Amino acid sequence: MNIPDDPFVRELLPEFVDQWIQDIESQFQGLISSKNEDELYRFGHTLKGSCFQFGLDDVAEMGIKLMGLAREAKFDEAATMETQIRSAFETVKKELEG
Repeated sequence: MNIPDDPFVRELLPEFVDQWIQDIESQFQGLISSKNEDELYRFGHTLKGSCFQFGLDDVAEMGIKLMGLAREAKFDEAATMETQIRSAFETVKKELEG
């Protein structure tokens, strides 16, 4: 995973990453269990857009995949992405700390 060199982005990334980890922990399972395609799609769309803005293209691609799964109502497949997405953010967090 490539972390941008921009000092301004690097300053904002820790809070951004922590917020996403919190959002995943507090919202993701509810989006899956409610089987609300629109809300899951919106979550993926926000993930995609915000991560592309911060240069986290790998995570943004996961948002695109999540959007597709939401539109196809593939909630079981979407549920498996929670660990992948959280792990990607944890990797970014470790890289920022080290």
